[in-house]
Amino acid sequence: MDITPHAVSAPDSSSLRGYDPVAWPAAPLLDDGVFSPERVKAEREQAYFNDLYLLAPVAYFVLGLDGVILQMNLVAAELFGLQRERPGHVLFRAYVHEAFGHDYEQFVQGVLNSSEPERIQLQIRLRPGAPEPCLPMSLLGSADPGGQALRLVLEQAEGRLAALERSEERFRRIVHSAEEGIWEIDAQALTSFVNPKMAHMLGFQIEEMLGQPLASFMDEEGRAILERNIARREEGIAERHEFKFLRRDGSALWATLATNPIFDASGGYLGALALVSDITAQRIASERIWRQANVDQLTGLPNRHMFLDRLHNEARRARRDGKSLALLFIDLDHFKQVNDRLGHAKGDMLLRQAARRISERVRVTDTVARLGGDEFTVILAGVAQPGGIERVLQELVAALAAPFTLDGDSAQISASVGVALYPADAEATATLLRHADQAMYAAKSAGRNRYSYFTPAMQQAAELRRSTVREMRLALEQNQFELHYQPIIGLQGGGIERAEALLRWRHPQRGLLCPADFIAFAEANGLITDIGDWVFRQAVRQAQQWQAEYGAAFQISINKSALEFHCDAACYEGWGETLARAGLAPGAIAIEMAEGVLLDDARQVGERLRQLRGMGLALALDDFGAGNASLACLKRGDIDVLKLDPSLVRELGHGEADLAMCVAIITLAQGLGLKVVAEGVETATQRDLLRAAGCDYAQGHVFSRALPAGQFAALVAAQPAA
Repeated sequence: MDITPHAVSAPDSSSLRGYDPVAWPAAPLLDDGVFSPERVKAEREQAYFNDLYLLAPVAYFVLGLDGVILQMNLVAAELFGLQRERPGHVLFRAYVHEAFGHDYEQFVQGVLNSSEPERIQLQIRLRPGAPEPCLPMSLLGSADPGGQALRLVLEQAEGRLAALERSEERFRRIVHSAEEGIWEIDAQALTSFVNPKMAHMLGFQIEEMLGQPLASFMDEEGRAILERNIARREEGIAERHEFKFLRRDGSALWATLATNPIFDASGGYLGALALVSDITAQRIASERIWRQANVDQLTGLPNRHMFLDRLHNEARRARRDGKSLALLFIDLDHFKQVNDRLGHAKGDMLLRQAARRISERVRVTDTVARLGGDEFTVILAGVAQPGGIERVLQELVAALAAPFTLDGDSAQISASVGVALYPADAEATATLLRHADQAMYAAKSAGRNRYSYFTPAMQQAAELRRSTVREMRLALEQNQFELHYQPIIGLQGGGIERAEALLRWRHPQRGLLCPADFIAFAEANGLITDIGDWVFRQAVRQAQQWQAEYGAAFQISINKSALEFHCDAACYEGWGETLARAGLAPGAIAIEMAEGVLLDDARQVGERLRQLRGMGLALALDDFGAGNASLACLKRGDIDVLKLDPSLVRELGHGEADLAMCVAIITLAQGLGLKVVAEGVETATQRDLLRAAGCDYAQGHVFSRALPAGQFAALVAAQPAA
C-alpha cells in the first residue's frame, strides 16, 4: 500500500488560480446570531478546513483584516508554539522580523487589493520579540473573495510547494474523501498520524491521539492480539484483523485493520500504516443473531440449540479422554400453579432466579441450559467420582425447594431431577438426553422434590408410555372408549336416582382397562382434554335418553382431571350448545372434581368453574375427607354435591368416633345446601348407618358395580316400582 501522510501536498500560486472559493478556508463570522448566506458558506468552509488543511505538512494561517490569527493547522501551531483551537489575540506580524515589517505591510495591502496570490521572501521569528531563531521563509498570500480574511501559506524552502503540488490530489482523496480511517504508527507503536475520519470514529481530537500508543485505545484482549501482530508486521507481513477499540466515552468500536509495514531504504522497520473500517453495526447485528439462535432470552443461559452442540462436544471430549459425564434433566414442580396464581411476569422472575440457583451449584466449566418452559439441563463434564454428582444433586434439590421472593410475593416450588451417565447409560447424545428425561419422570412419579438415576426399567416404562399414548389416539379415532355407569341410590327411597359415568378402554389386545391403567399417560401428554370432551358428549347423549325414561331429576356425573381446569376456555367451546340441543334440565350433568382443584387459587381454575356453572352444570367435590379441603371452601367453590371418601365410609360400624365424624360432615354439608353422596358402600351395615345419619345418596358394590349402559338400564327397569 503506497500511502503515507508525509507525501501530501499543498497548493502553490499556480494551483490557486481559478480555485473554487470553498477550496480555501474563510474566516469565521462573529457569532452575532444573524443568519446570512455568507455565514452558512463560512461554516461549510470551516468544516472543509478542518478536514483538508489540518494535516497538511506546511503551515497554514487564516488572518482577520486586523492581522489577528483566526485559524491555523497543526504544523503552524507547532511552529509558533500556539494552541491551535484557542490561540488568543495574536498578531501574525509579531512573528515578522523588524527589518521586513515595511515589506510585510506592503505585501498584505497587495494581497487584499489583488485577485491573484502574492508571494514574498522574509525573515520569521518563531517566538515574538526573541532574537533567535529567525528563519528565512516564503510567504504565499491570498485574499478571501468576500474581503473578510487573509490566507497565508508559510514554507521554509523555496520551491517546496512545486513538489508538494504533485501529491495534492492524492492528499484530497485519502484524507478528505476517504470513508475509512487512516492510522500510522511508528516503530514503537506510537501514533504518528491519523486522519480526521479515524479521530472522529474514536471521538478524539487528532492532537489527542498523536504520540499515543496504539494499545491505549484497546482493552486487554486487544492489546494481547496487537503484540502478536506487531511482531508479525516487523517481519514484513501485511495482515487484516478485527480489533475492538475503546472510544473516548468508553463504548466499543469494532473495526477491521488492513495493515502494511513501512521500511526505510535499508530495510529498517519504521512502523505500519493501516486502513480502518468501522464494523460495529455489523458486529452487533451478528452478535444479536447469534444470541437469538443460541441463548435463552429470558435467563441468558444457553438454549436448546447451544446445549445440544455443547453436549455433543463434551461427549466427544469424554470419549477421547476416556472419561465420563453426567447429564441432569431438571423440571420445576408446581411452576404452572405459580405462573397462574401470580402471573407470567412473576413466573419469569422465578425462572431467572432458578437459573441463577442452578448455575451457582455447579462449576464454571459445566453447562447449564434452559430447554424451554420450566425445563433445565446441566452437563457435568469430566465426572470421576459418583460422590461428586451426589453432592451437586443434593444441593440443587435443596436450593430449588427454598422459597422464592418475587417482588413482594413469595412462592414455593421444588424440582424433579433425572440423571443419565455417559457412556454407561448411552453413547448417543440423543439417547442420553432421552434417558435423563425418563429418569426425571421417574423422580416426579415418585413424589417430586427428588432426583432419580436412569435404569433399564425406566426405559421400559418410557416405551410403555409412548406406545400407550399412540394407542389412545387410535382409540379415540376408532371408538374404543366406552362409559360404564355405577348406580347412585337415594338412601331414603331406595331407588336408583343418579349414576356416575366411569371411563373404560376396550383395548384390542389388553382387554377392558380401567382409568388407572391409562389416565396418567393421557395427562402427561395432553390427551386428557380430548378424552374429557368425548366423555362429556357421550354422557349428554345418555342423560338425554335416561331423563326421557326416568324423569328430569335423573343426573349423570362425570369425573374431570385437575389438569382440565387449567386449560383454555376454548376447550369447552360448544358444551353449552350441546346441552341446549339435548334439552337437558339444569344440573342433569354434574362435574366431579378432586379436592386439589377447589384448593387451587389459580385464575384459570376459578374461570373454568364459573364457565361450567354458567352452562347449567352441577359441581361435585369428590373424595371429601381424604385431603385438606374444609367445609368453608365448599361455599366459595359453589359446590352442589359432596361425596364422602370411601376411607370414611369403610370405618363405619367399627367405632362411635367414625360414625360421629360422618354425621357431623353430613349435617354441616346439608346445612350449606349440599347433597351428600357416600362412596364405597360395601356392606348393609354401612348403608343402614348412613341412612340413619340422614345421608342423601350412596354408591358402592353393595348396590352394584359399574355397568355398561344396557345393563344399567336393565337394572333400573328391574327395581320395584316406587
